[in-house]
Amino acid sequence: MPMHVGLDAAGLITSVGPTLAKLIEGPLPLKVAFLKVFEVRRPAGITSIETLRERAGVRLHVNLRGKGDAFRGLAVSTQGGGILLNLSFGIRLIDAVRQHALTDADFAPTDMAVEMLYLVEVKQAVMTELRRLNLSLQGAKATAEQQALTDTLTGLRNRRALQMALPALIAQGVDFALMHIDLDYFKQVNDTFGHAAGDVVLRAVADALAVETRASDTLARVGGDEFVVLLPGLSDTTRLAQIARRIIDQVMQPIEFESTTCCISASIGLTISTLYDGPDAARMLCDADNALYAAKRAGRAQVKFYQPHIDLSAVTDDLQTA
Repeated sequence: MPMHVGLDAAGLITSVGPTLAKLIEGPLPLKVAFLKVFEVRRPAGITSIETLRERAGVRLHVNLRGKGDAFRGLAVSTQGGGILLNLSFGIRLIDAVRQHALTDADFAPTDMAVEMLYLVEVKQAVMTELRRLNLSLQGAKATAEQQALTDTLTGLRNRRALQMALPALIAQGVDFALMHIDLDYFKQVNDTFGHAAGDVVLRAVADALAVETRASDTLARVGGDEFVVLLPGLSDTTRLAQIARRIIDQVMQPIEFESTTCCISASIGLTISTLYDGPDAARMLCDADNALYAAKRAGRAQVKFYQPHIDLSAVTDDLQTA
């Protein structure tokens, strides 16, 4: 009974259980009147050892005077007129264990408190594991979402990511440019050297795009050899033409594959959000696509800007006319 208090017939404390002793600061109150150290809150009216003895077997609510510790307990009479009280923390057990750094060694093996402590430890272990699993699932979800928006071959964004990024950029209300890129002579690479060579070329193009654009730009592979670049904050045609030409120059660099060299170029169509009263994602993609094919008809490795009400097939390379 590590939480017991033994009293003699006069109501003086004769013994204190070791766990209860941890809660009493200073020397043990042996030979001190029980009611000077403890206060019986319920039942009301217990103000003497005689009234306490009369309530033997009745559930008691007991406090340490001057402290916040509250206990539940029972009192039984002993031979010679003494009283033995066995106390417990009741529903405050967990708080008391934390507050006083108690362990299962501070309770009797048959005490229900030991079972409760075990259940609390199990709960904590389960909650810790659940938190770990939740974090793992969140990480897996984030990874899966990232993978779902990434082109596995090049590491660029994919069409799905572009379909999310373009409306979001329009909603921000900032000026931006949309660049549609299609590779020239890519089919010949695949047909001549095989798809492995084509994969090497596509990865090289992705690297070239990353070199010539900013971290804030969105680079997406939207088809076999088609790419779209969103350039927020850029609407100056001269600067955009310079970026497009640098991309073309980078793409035209010979690409080594095994013992051979692959040579391609790129045609680029551009449109700018400032051309529209209310930019629309589908329309801008269509206009950039039309500008792209005008660039191909103009001889490939060209840049064309979309211009409303103008037949793009009759427009020469914007760089050459600038």
